Amino acid sequence: MRVLVAEDHRVLARTVATGLRRQAMAVDIAATGDEAERMCLLTAYDVLILDRDLPVMTGDEVCRRLRELVDPPRILMLTAAGELTDRIYGLTSLGADDYLTKPFEFPELVARVRALSRRAPKQQPTVQRFGSITLDDARREVSVDGRPLELTPKEFAVLRLLLAAGGAPVRHDVLVRTVWDEHLDPRTSAVRATVSRLRGKLGDPGLIAADKGEGYRLCD
Repeated sequence: MRVLVAEDHRVLARTVATGLRRQAMAVDIAATGDEAERMCLLTAYDVLILDRDLPVMTGDEVCRRLRELVDPPRILMLTAAGELTDRIYGLTSLGADDYLTKPFEFPELVARVRALSRRAPKQQPTVQRFGSITLDDARREVSVDGRPLELTPKEFAVLRLLLAAGGAPVRHDVLVRTVWDEHLDPRTSAVRATVSRLRGKLGDPGLIAADKGEGYRLCD
């Protein structure tokens, strides 16, 4: 899942981004409204966490502009204003998909982001299967021949992408861009190491094949 955090409070933005990355989300940060709009025009984000009080261009204006796109990201508005009228205005007049007031509990933010991503048209089915592998995205559960597996968030996200491809190769750069984020050095061994651990947990190294120059794919 690809998420953009548009927040001018640097400490809060970095804290949120770090927490979401630990949940296997690829996260970018924008500090101003115009930067957030530009990044959304260049990158297909699944969810935009948008502070209403951004400099240069307000979050309200960003929300209005993005709603004119054919396939805008799902928008979770953040604000210090917790009045009912503010929430109604954000959801109706601005076209936000969800609304969260500050201060908030991080687990609730994660739950709302995941719920929004499931509502996106491009989201894959909740339960995916390939051969002996079953992945339930809503329950965050994976099993092989009915045997449950304990996967890290990164391993889970990599497997979800491979399952979505249905046996077709998933390029290394796509894995980096979707599971990690734009700041990961593409030359790093992070992807290879994650796939190696995932193979071990699946119990059959042959279930994931490395296609030279193409990336990785699942095998029957």
